Amino acid sequence: MPGSAATHPDYAATGVDLRITPPAGDGFYFPAEWQFHERTLMQFLPDNPWYRSYLLDARDEWAMVANLIAEFEPVTMAVNRQDVEAARKLLNSSIELFECPMDDGWCRDSGPMILVNGTKERRVSGFTFNGWGTKHPPHDSDALVKARLAKHFSMALHPADMVCEGGAVHVDGEGTAITTEECLLHVNRNPDQSKAELEAILKGWLGVEKVIWLPKGLVPDPITDGHVDGLAAFAAPGVVLLHTTDDNNDPNKEITARAKQVLACTPDAKGRKLEVVEIPLTSFDVVHMNFYICNGGVIVPVAGNTREDDVPLGILKDVFPNHKVVPVAGRYIAKGGGGVHCITQQMPRV
Repeated sequence: MPGSAATHPDYAATGVDLRITPPAGDGFYFPAEWQFHERTLMQFLPDNPWYRSYLLDARDEWAMVANLIAEFEPVTMAVNRQDVEAARKLLNSSIELFECPMDDGWCRDSGPMILVNGTKERRVSGFTFNGWGTKHPPHDSDALVKARLAKHFSMALHPADMVCEGGAVHVDGEGTAITTEECLLHVNRNPDQSKAELEAILKGWLGVEKVIWLPKGLVPDPITDGHVDGLAAFAAPGVVLLHTTDDNNDPNKEITARAKQVLACTPDAKGRKLEVVEIPLTSFDVVHMNFYICNGGVIVPVAGNTREDDVPLGILKDVFPNHKVVPVAGRYIAKGGGGVHCITQQMPRV
């Protein structure tokens, strides 16, 4: 059945060390994004027909993001063999290139979600990637990116019988995850599994104790079916950033109001009442919520005009006083359906 996670990709073909038990059972958990990183992982945008009309502009933005992050921490960029020369021309010389077959460039979704434990080990949660509900074939190479990167960095991988992209969840590093029903319960992701079954897998493969389910993500969203990382994000334990709007003509007014209600009424895994910090949803030229936290920096996609960018950037500066908030052009990344968070994935330091 399309979207079923019953058969995960052939990870064994990559030579990665496979483990069949839930990683949480071995004491592993997915750290919060603000916890210290060893490096950032990205995927260089291939020559995909989806981007053919603006490939060079999109690659420029991908590279700008990578080069900015490299000012804060090391970056490893997975790249198709035929694109190595193009990547080298755009990227800082400090950025490591890792040759890897790929179909697309969204490392948050196809790259490895890396867990840590108390004895300085790292493992990878092997959620199945099925091309956002098989919308953009081919995706067979992307489905194996997490395994190839896991092998490259000598990390074992735990296959999970569940379709889940990295942009579908946010964690606080203290036992709480946020996701959306719209995405994970979608018929093109996990049609044969109940909400309770999926929650149990999330707990076992992310090392969390509580999952907060928001009803929907922002609209329109023809690609991710409601990824949470366009709507909300943890900024600290007990603190959630949330996009909201007062525009009565915007269907996101009701969606964000409902999300605010759920967050305000649901304590986290530690029993804390969540503080909700609202960020105005200005337009879909970029979604400011789709920022990435690196070591000492917050990289934020911007539209390039003060009307849309100034207020969200000001709020993020207040929320992250110990980080440098850095704007970066994000219009072409947004044309592909995402933002800075969507094209990055952190490797936590152990």
